[in-house]
Amino acid sequence: MRLAVYTGASLGSDPQFVEAARAFATALARRGVGIVYGGGHVGLMGAVADAALAAGGEVIGVMPQSLVDDETAHTGLTELRVVQTMHERKAGMADLADGFVALPGGLGTLEEIFEAWTWLQLGVHAKPVGFLNVSGYWTPLLDAVASMSAAGLVRPDYLAAAVVAEDADELLARFAGWQAPRRRWAERAVPGADAPVTRPAPRM
Repeated sequence: MRLAVYTGASLGSDPQFVEAARAFATALARRGVGIVYGGGHVGLMGAVADAALAAGGEVIGVMPQSLVDDETAHTGLTELRVVQTMHERKAGMADLADGFVALPGGLGTLEEIFEAWTWLQLGVHAKPVGFLNVSGYWTPLLDAVASMSAAGLVRPDYLAAAVVAEDADELLARFAGWQAPRRRWAERAVPGADAPVTRPAPRM
């Protein structure tokens, strides 16, 4: 099993961010859960990679050539896959991962985890999406999404599908029992069938 981990290329202002990133990565490694991430050696990304590697875990980085040229690539990973574009990076990470987790991060982290969440809604994948809510970092954002749901613009089952946890034990336990919601446009007429077509969740 592997998880795509999205987090910041900076350390942030709260020391708990880096402590939580290291603890999360160490816990994954000790449970035999591999990490797929953006391939950098800096910030919280680097803290995740270093902690997992120190605990004997598998860490696969996926990075565009332009960032490798900028010397931001981690040189000690289990594997570094070099691609040409950011689109290839995200697709490659999604293909390798059995689930997606956002640790504290900035605009790039937001873009990546929301794309994974949207792909779940569209049926591109049926993999769990989660937020490690360190020091309540994601609470304002998740409250905003809840307001969107209350306004009728996000289906309640897709809001509920996102796992929010405070540590690796809680997140992995909830991922293990996670079921994919019905795909938004999955119900369609099938000749000779009485039930709608649905896409089952993968076994974790």
